[in-house]
Amino acid sequence: MALTGRAALLALLAALVLGASPGWATFGVVNAGLLAIIATDVALAGAVRGLQLRREGATAVRQGEEADVTLVVVNTGRRRVRARIRDAWPPSAGSSPRVHTGDVPAGEQRRFVTTLHPTRRGDRRPSRITVRSVGPLGVAARQGRHEVPWSVRVVPAFSSRRFLPERLARLRTVEGRVAARGAGQGSEFDSLRAYVPGDDVRSIDWRATARRDTVAVRTYRPERDRRVVICIDTGRTSAARIVDAPRLDHALDASLLLAALAERAGDRVDLVAYDALVRADVRSASRGPTLPRLNEAMALLEPQLVEADPSQLVPTLLGRLRRRSLVVFITDLNAAALEEGLLPLLSTLTTRHTVVLASVSDPEIEAMARERGDVRAVYDAAAAERARTERRRVATELRQRGVEVIDAPADTFAPAVADAYLAMKAAGRL
Repeated sequence: MALTGRAALLALLAALVLGASPGWATFGVVNAGLLAIIATDVALAGAVRGLQLRREGATAVRQGEEADVTLVVVNTGRRRVRARIRDAWPPSAGSSPRVHTGDVPAGEQRRFVTTLHPTRRGDRRPSRITVRSVGPLGVAARQGRHEVPWSVRVVPAFSSRRFLPERLARLRTVEGRVAARGAGQGSEFDSLRAYVPGDDVRSIDWRATARRDTVAVRTYRPERDRRVVICIDTGRTSAARIVDAPRLDHALDASLLLAALAERAGDRVDLVAYDALVRADVRSASRGPTLPRLNEAMALLEPQLVEADPSQLVPTLLGRLRRRSLVVFITDLNAAALEEGLLPLLSTLTTRHTVVLASVSDPEIEAMARERGDVRAVYDAAAAERARTERRRVATELRQRGVEVIDAPADTFAPAVADAYLAMKAAGRL
């Protein structure tokens, strides 16, 4: 049982009556009348236990977007239920409204829609539903709880999706699907065409030229069905906030853009998320798109406050990848972490595969390096400059070992990774 605001008003009126005419007789009569009103209202309220509840609607949504989950309430009792329904979701689900009100006549059903606007990735599950059935007088209500399980998976926001159309247009140019001057580079023969000034003389097909009246050149297209392996570091460095999101979120965003582009190019995309353990391992299927499976796996990834350990990952990749592939590590250019973990293992990868290491740079460090306002600012600038020097040193060492390094700020990080992939496609390095 629960009391409403009207019950409080009745209690206030009862107190005024007692104040005007004090005495035990008045006290007994007033309390008896108040309890009788409350008992009558509760008795006439619709039964909460007679309600049947179920959910319908969205089971997945992108972070930052909206999704609707419908609660269907069926009244199997004999009385009308004047319902106040509290559908409790976790705060990160961004549910609205939090309380539904409505009448559910006997033998009928009503639908109540909750709009979710989640701010965090992962599975969002509601807790118990609390239903109050208010009596006809509005003084008291029956109250009960119902368990109605449901889960909405919040997948990464993929804010870099806006860069995809431009990159797809560039991909079509690389593949020769759009008219472009010059022969497409690659290792898979496409066709013969007439020589035009500016063509590479090494692409001239002398046998075909001997059979024609004009000089013929060979055109190539990038090979398809190559493998792209995205390795995301979910260790302690991925928890650092860059601008308004953890480093891991920027890594996921860039991975989705690269995966979408590679799938359109006909390549196969794998994902490995690792720290001290492998947190996700998605392998491209021979049929069907891989991007939905990547979204599902990425939704559950969270930064782990442990040091990343790639010592088991690299041998696994070497055993899995039979053909030359593109391996993209998305991690931090942290000298201590790389020198003790990934750096000693890269030589075994670069001899057989193309390796890229991508890292998000922190704009706050760039801003600190420019400050000279006071003594504290000068010390901060010195620390920032030292951090930048360490990043440049590590990047130089990586390049000397045959690794392509991408070090870009958050707003251009995802397109920078995609552009590196397109450049390799155009150069025939995949």
